[in-house]
Amino acid sequence: MTESAITITRKDKRTRLLKIIRVIRNYNMIHNFIHQTNPQQFREALEQLGPTFIKAGQILSTRPDLISPEYIRELRKLQDGVQIDDYETVEKTFRQQTGQTIEETFATFDKQPFASASIGQTHYATLKDGTKVVVKIQHPAVEELVRTDLALFRKALSILKFVPDLEVIDAKETLDQLRTALLNEINTQVEIQNGQEFYRLNNRDGIIRVPKVYQMYSAQKVLVNEAMEGKSIKYLIQQTAEPETKAAERLTKVKKYVAHTLVENFLKQVFEDNFFHADPHPGNILFHRLNYREEIADQAEETTHDYQKKIGKHRIEVKTEQALPPYRLVYLDFGMMGKLTPALIDSIANVVIALNTRNPRTIGEAVLSVCNRTGEVDEENFYEELGLFITPYLKMSVGQIDFAELLYQIITLCRKNNLQLKPEITLLFKAFGTLEGIVAQLDPDLSLMDVARPFGEKYLKKRFNLRNSIEDLGWQMLTTAKEIPSMPQKISQLLDIMNASQARLTLKLKDQNKLMYRIDQVVNRIMVTIILAAVILGSSMLVQGSHEHSPVYNLGVFGFILSLIVIGLLVIGGIHRHLRDKKHLK
Repeated sequence: MTESAITITRKDKRTRLLKIIRVIRNYNMIHNFIHQTNPQQFREALEQLGPTFIKAGQILSTRPDLISPEYIRELRKLQDGVQIDDYETVEKTFRQQTGQTIEETFATFDKQPFASASIGQTHYATLKDGTKVVVKIQHPAVEELVRTDLALFRKALSILKFVPDLEVIDAKETLDQLRTALLNEINTQVEIQNGQEFYRLNNRDGIIRVPKVYQMYSAQKVLVNEAMEGKSIKYLIQQTAEPETKAAERLTKVKKYVAHTLVENFLKQVFEDNFFHADPHPGNILFHRLNYREEIADQAEETTHDYQKKIGKHRIEVKTEQALPPYRLVYLDFGMMGKLTPALIDSIANVVIALNTRNPRTIGEAVLSVCNRTGEVDEENFYEELGLFITPYLKMSVGQIDFAELLYQIITLCRKNNLQLKPEITLLFKAFGTLEGIVAQLDPDLSLMDVARPFGEKYLKKRFNLRNSIEDLGWQMLTTAKEIPSMPQKISQLLDIMNASQARLTLKLKDQNKLMYRIDQVVNRIMVTIILAAVILGSSMLVQGSHEHSPVYNLGVFGFILSLIVIGLLVIGGIHRHLRDKKHLK
């Protein structure tokens, strides 16, 4: 990417718009996305459209609430084919953003990046005090390019007369959410704040480590993080040993410990921190075995950290704690994080506990508390459909469940019943499913729900206030006691009303509104048929009883023509409804 990319002229925008429209048509993007068909074709179209659309596809691959599991699997294949910026461009960007040169800030700086993506590229460097860091530098004009492409894409949709016609995918809402996610992605300040908060809450939680963010060296388009040792956790997953040997026993023990640590830490993020890593895929979790020197240094630092933490909490006593194993887990990439409110956490805890009861109605009531209502909801119908859907899953182990498919089916079921899972819940479910994929490979016997239940119960107990509950119960008993003396009078009034035949019983049928709408349609059609028959009969009498071209004769002919037009419209409308209902039945 060069300086010529910084200024986007009107001619460039017009050329770019024409290219977007051409690719949309050639790859049938709109139809494919609306109906979630041909995911490979859709991915190829995004690759044709360039870096902004590739990044948009990568973001979509993390949103199971917006697209189907097939699309998620295909969009995860998207690779950044980005030209690497030369050192002069990187140096200029760093100077413009920080007001200092690279030579003034770092003792060493690798001119060749070790990674490059749509948004920026990353270099190894060393601070003046010898601390090893990684420096992420944003490509020039990325923000302008992203905003321009999003605006042009929206314009292309309007030019193509795009009108969404899908019950599961709301394309306008999807585009708005995608725009927000992309703009957050190019705003390094968001990742800086997320990284600092996650570091404060999770660094040194057992074997968990989080890279330190050096805000003093970071800026709007520059991010400087502590360099962390380790390889993707998938390398630990892939390690094997000879069966029934001590090496195999040690490896199994390590994998089980790591799996349990990942689950417990994630649940801590949810129920205690209310702030969780929303994209814990294997590339964002490193596994690092410590050598002897690193282990000694880490233990010394752990002792200092633990002492400072106790002093900060006014707890001077120091307890002897069990030594940590000689390996660490490192979290990376804090661009996508989830935040939860206390009220939402209460609802999530209730869902976890309800799932363990295996009662479909209890689960349904808990699910309703984490949904927004987009229309009238038949709760009994929802409980019935949810019970039929979820019963098979309640008999399966966690390792047998495809979480992406499960989430998509739940979202479809909710939307069918005018319910919409809250965005924070879908993000949490997606993160939970991603982590479950790692845990299932490390320890297939570990049940996430068994680990989650104590956290949910502990959270609810912590939120439970005995004094307030007793006061509420006392007020309810007092109110009930006040009503008791008037009960005989109310019963007498009820008997008088029934004796006078003034009682009224109201029954509500299942799908009553739909039934009444259908009855109304039938009655209207009968009325139209009767009116048409009367018009045709009257027109016949006028035509037969009058001279040709007379006003009365013309009125009769007009009646015939009008009746034929109405009959034609009724036939066309009937065919359209038949085809539409046939399509929905499929």
